[in-house]
Amino acid sequence: MEMTFPAYTHGMLKTDSWSLAIRPDEASGKLTLKVPAERKPEQSRLEIRYSPTLAMTLVDALPYLVDYPYGCTEQTLNRFVPTIITLGVLKDLGVDLKAVKEKRTNLNAQEIGKAEDRAKRWQGKDEHGHPKVPVFDEDEVKKMAKSGLKRLEAMRNSDGGWGWFPGGRESSPHITAIVLHGLKAAEHSGLDVNDGVIRNGIDWLTAHETEELRRLKLPPKDKEFKHAPDNLDALIHSVLVEYKAGDKAMRDELYEKRSVLSRYNLALLGLTCNAVKETERRDMCLRNLQQFLKQDDENQTAYLDLPEGGWWWYWYEDQMETQAVFLRLLVAANPKDETAPRIAKYLLNNRRNGTYWNSTKDTSAVIEALAIFVKASGESNPQQTVEILVDGQSVKKVEITKENLFTFDGTLVMEGESLTTGEHTVELRKLGASPLYANAYLTVFSKEDMIPAAGLEVKARRKFYKLIEEKPEQQVAGSRGQVITQTGLKYRREEIASDAPIQSGDLIEIELSIESKNDYEYVLIEDMKPAGFEPVEVQSGWSYKGLPSYQEFRDEKVAFFAERLPRGTHNLSYRVKAEIPGRFSALPTKVEAM
Repeated sequence: MEMTFPAYTHGMLKTDSWSLAIRPDEASGKLTLKVPAERKPEQSRLEIRYSPTLAMTLVDALPYLVDYPYGCTEQTLNRFVPTIITLGVLKDLGVDLKAVKEKRTNLNAQEIGKAEDRAKRWQGKDEHGHPKVPVFDEDEVKKMAKSGLKRLEAMRNSDGGWGWFPGGRESSPHITAIVLHGLKAAEHSGLDVNDGVIRNGIDWLTAHETEELRRLKLPPKDKEFKHAPDNLDALIHSVLVEYKAGDKAMRDELYEKRSVLSRYNLALLGLTCNAVKETERRDMCLRNLQQFLKQDDENQTAYLDLPEGGWWWYWYEDQMETQAVFLRLLVAANPKDETAPRIAKYLLNNRRNGTYWNSTKDTSAVIEALAIFVKASGESNPQQTVEILVDGQSVKKVEITKENLFTFDGTLVMEGESLTTGEHTVELRKLGASPLYANAYLTVFSKEDMIPAAGLEVKARRKFYKLIEEKPEQQVAGSRGQVITQTGLKYRREEIASDAPIQSGDLIEIELSIESKNDYEYVLIEDMKPAGFEPVEVQSGWSYKGLPSYQEFRDEKVAFFAERLPRGTHNLSYRVKAEIPGRFSALPTKVEAM
């Protein structure tokens, strides 16, 4: 008789990640990493990526905006305005769009994978033999802008404003404000806009603001009385000020009652105050917002924390647009603010769709903010020499200029036997006034007895608890009023240390804490069971205890499939029973994308 049993190697392929940001006034930065002796050398790999700019990756989103198949007013606007803005940045840089189309460098040092493969998404021709996307041809962009302006003019209502789609019964103050702001941003980048179209829209918004001011000044008992300006008033006033219009009385009302504004519109109010040289008010708005600022030193990111359970589905609570307008305010108040690059990096980390964000609207808002940041931060002038040293020995030196920004070699890879056992120091040196962003990824198949934890964006922590049965008794009233003693059942948890002895038959609860620095979707969490244990639950299915997930109980592991992994810390747990005597190890929990 012959039987076959699976034999698993004690070990796993894991990746340690590090992030490094070298400011313009700094000359170098260091990372320390450790290569374990207990490993498979042939599966060892160190990859270092570096870039003088993260924000210039905004060009990656342009094909999505141009190719968007629908054409409401907002999408018609954002089909060409972000491209015009980016074209203005590239002209300042001395680079034409055709050079971007042929780019071979991924400027986002955080992303792994081949930059050439990413660029192929918009390179080449479609099934009809036409270029996939005309966005990287300046002449085509000018034609696209001219066509878009003509279409926007045709979509305008007779009252001078715009609605969601043309032909509506009345104009929307929100859509009208979006259109006028977008056209002003494009105008700053060199687009020639019909003044008549602008003037009619401004007159319509001015009339709207005048009416809202009238309501604010009515007696409280009047049925039309408005007790405070709202988020729409803040947006409209900010747009009117961009066109040297707007009533100061509305700005006074907004400032005095700014506590009712969303963080998005408080940042807009700060920008508005900056535009009219009211710096004290601007700085107060900024201080009000900074109390909600969260910093992540490990990843060099920062973000404004939005209220839990807020009106997130409304435009004025949009997560990405709020960060984008806050970035614009930071740059306006202090172009060299150290928080600004952290906000920019956070925005890039949260590109939900790889090259763009959630919609045409928030993608356009982020592109505008990143373009402003690029000019203010010096990232639009990436003149520097980068040298990488490993343990004091120079292994790579690269010259980065405007001319080769999209083609320079931004990756160093060391593999196999070239990665020796022990602790190593990686130093990046730069000569130049622009910043440098770098990420390092060390991948090894570790066979260590205790495999150290790894993770940067998502981290998993695991604890084991012994469940000790308790049967408390209590006196209760019976159906006839007599005293009855009832025996309950509950468990007391005692945390189990590594190598602590347990008995066969003991009930163990395994608790996983998953910490995520960003919002993710479709995540797989695998927890490897120690041999000799079997799960109490054997039927797979959905669980809504802790992080909602679909759970699969397998021979060697328990898998949790989470449709959503929001930013923050989330718990998962399951129970196993000790059965087979012996000394067993549990491999680390793994978290990966589906």
